[in-house]
Amino acid sequence: MEEENTTPVSIPTSLFRQVEEKIKGTSFSSVSSYVTYLLRETIAETKEQTKQAFSKEEEEKVQERLRALGYI
Repeated sequence: MEEENTTPVSIPTSLFRQVEEKIKGTSFSSVSSYVTYLLRETIAETKEQTKQAFSKEEEEKVQERLRALGYI
């Protein structure tokens, strides 16, 4: 992976220590790399959930309601 610019983020020391313990024996080289991984995963999941906000059927029902109300 190519090097990215970074910025500091403050978290409580107790949380930092908990993460340090959690990543012991894993492939994560630092708390920062683990937190970066978690944030990327969370953002990806959120984007996916946003894309699937409505099923096709729900979307059609909404459009029908908007048509009935004269909006489209």
